[in-house]
Amino acid sequence: MAEACAPALPRECFFLDFNSASPGAKMRAAEFVDGVGARYVEGAVMTSVPPYRIKVPLLLGGPDAAALAPLIEAIGFAPRVASERLGVASATKMCRSVMIKGLEAMVIESFTAARHYGVEDAVLASLKETFPGIDWERQASYFFQRVIEHGRRRSEEVREVAETVREAGLTPWSAAGTAERQAWIADLADAGLFGQRGSPGFARSADWRTEADRILASLKKD
Repeated sequence: MAEACAPALPRECFFLDFNSASPGAKMRAAEFVDGVGARYVEGAVMTSVPPYRIKVPLLLGGPDAAALAPLIEAIGFAPRVASERLGVASATKMCRSVMIKGLEAMVIESFTAARHYGVEDAVLASLKETFPGIDWERQASYFFQRVIEHGRRRSEEVREVAETVREAGLTPWSAAGTAERQAWIADLADAGLFGQRGSPGFARSADWRTEADRILASLKKD
């Protein structure tokens, strides 16, 4: 996007890049923007937008981040400068996503398999004992809902997460698997397994078991 927009940017204007991308990708984007005399700032949205809307926690990075922060704060954003060095804000978001998006994928995989074997209550009880601060019933339903609804976008983001891990010199086994699981759920959703996209009840089941049963039933058909 930065490459396409750069030729039309006036000198000294800010270019705030919200894309979920690896630090390396943000640095390459900055070269296009800075090359025409504009001011590139990376932005990393750090949690789900709907509860916060414009006030969603936003990390900014780059040499011009501190100059942009008060300008967008004045119109309602909630920015925090992560670093004058490009890549720090994006690395923070991407490394967080290894955990957050990975936990979504693990819960879907674990709980659906547990449902197949009829051991979900035992698994939930064990998780509650190990992590007593988490309501696993509620969290699982939320994770299923979010991945069914946004799995395509999530899988694309996690592929950038995997690239972030590669840039650190590590093999992204976890991130790569997460991307595949998120994309697989997105494929099922696109095929109508969870209802009609855009309908009021889409991905709004009150119980993760309903969605797990749909997944298991689709596997039997295959």
